[in-house]
Amino acid sequence: MPRKRKLLAQLSALQSKSSIAPFDGLENLNVTPDRDSSPKSSKYFVVEKKNSHQLESDFFNQPCISLAKSLLGQILVRKLPDGRELRGRIVETEAYLGGEDEASHSKGGKQTQRNTAMFMKPGTLYVYQIYGIYFCVNISSQGEGAAVLLRSLEPLENLDAMRALRSAARKAPTTALKDWQLCNGPSKLCQAFAIDKDFDQRDLARDAAIWVVPGTKPQGEQDVVATARIGIGNRGEWAQKPLRFYLRGNKYVSVVDKKVEREMAALSCSSLS
Repeated sequence: MPRKRKLLAQLSALQSKSSIAPFDGLENLNVTPDRDSSPKSSKYFVVEKKNSHQLESDFFNQPCISLAKSLLGQILVRKLPDGRELRGRIVETEAYLGGEDEASHSKGGKQTQRNTAMFMKPGTLYVYQIYGIYFCVNISSQGEGAAVLLRSLEPLENLDAMRALRSAARKAPTTALKDWQLCNGPSKLCQAFAIDKDFDQRDLARDAAIWVVPGTKPQGEQDVVATARIGIGNRGEWAQKPLRFYLRGNKYVSVVDKKVEREMAALSCSSLS
């Protein structure tokens, strides 16, 4: 018995000296913040983001034209796998109104495997490919098959990373891009922010790798130019409808409509006289 008590005492002493820390391995795991850290079927498994400033679902739940205007001035954030965050102010958008819109991918209300995201809840990303190599990113809104194309950004943070991503996507060696050239077009901004087809059907309000935070809103209608969309082609009256919106005077806009801006200036002067 004494021997047994002695062994129990030794065991108790060893346990009291043990310094086993509580498990916190999740914080130390080398997990990338991009989709690769979640199931490949993540369209059905939502990853909640911990950024408290991101715009929530309610923001995106508005009519297409209203959303296209409301997005101007907001900040798109893209978290790269290495943890760096790219930020750019949205300065140009285009509204695609769904079934009635002859220029929309969902014209006639037709839903396909490609455009499914346009029919999903507001705030869903719709990413499609053009010419087999470039990508464009849209955000779904209210309205069956309606979405807003992000056309240009004003680069704000980690411009060197954007420049490197753009350079890697360009096949022929060229001179370094100037700041205003980084995101002044829908495919350019996708290259600069490393947005590809893998981002299709993601929820902007909850994703861990891409989201939108509040920025500086335009002061009034006089700061927003409404003009025809770019590259629509032969779509009848829809080719000329003023469904492209951009921040007046912003040098990062892809294409400036000087005629419309002159008309706006003349109207403003006449209202003051």
